[in-house]
Amino acid sequence: MSSPQPLEEETYDMSGARLALTLCVTKAREGSEADLDALERMFQHLGFESTMKRDPTAQQFQEELEKFQQAIDAREDFVSCAFVVLMAHGLEGRLKGEDERMVELEDLFQALNNKNCRALRAKPKVYIVQACRGEQRDPGEPVTGGHLVMITEESPETIPTHTDTLHVFSTIEGYIAYRHDQEGSYFIQTLVDVFINKRGPILELLTEVTRRMAEAEMVQEGEPKKVNPEIQSTLRKRLYLQ
Repeated sequence: MSSPQPLEEETYDMSGARLALTLCVTKAREGSEADLDALERMFQHLGFESTMKRDPTAQQFQEELEKFQQAIDAREDFVSCAFVVLMAHGLEGRLKGEDERMVELEDLFQALNNKNCRALRAKPKVYIVQACRGEQRDPGEPVTGGHLVMITEESPETIPTHTDTLHVFSTIEGYIAYRHDQEGSYFIQTLVDVFINKRGPILELLTEVTRRMAEAEMVQEGEPKKVNPEIQSTLRKRLYLQ
């Protein structure tokens, strides 16, 4: 039996412009400014052109994403990737704007897909979402011991609409996300620390973020709680930020 061969490493070209948009509701979200400061430090360290908007309404969430898409497509230089950070109160699949109205996350995600944003076609689009996705709380658990026909793989002339996208949620479906009144959210603070101080493919960096969060313990009203992010990826290549 022949030995398994290592995967050939194909990476995204990160030599061009790196663009970031952060939309953050700070109203009734103490600690948000600490997260914004950390994100700005991270984007500066990683060479991103970063734009931050505070307290968008539900409609402005959508409008700002569309303006971001239009600005990217209007650029004449080469664009390597885009990051979008969304921070607000939320429920599964929805975010609450400053005006208390809800916006669908899926509508926001559509703006930069391979169909709607030509300049980012086949390039990485990373969404980071710091928001509750439900009301459940995780107390933690003790630790103990068909056929698919391929038509063609050669020289594809088209690309799926939803590839090259990475969604990173601060918590799993149905659960709340935690945020400290002064220090910000443990998710954003951990992600920034790993992205600045570690080097590797982004999915490996996110595995480290998940490990750190899983080992930590949140205390709410005197009761210990656990939380972990959820990562959804359709990336086709390795993505290195530094």
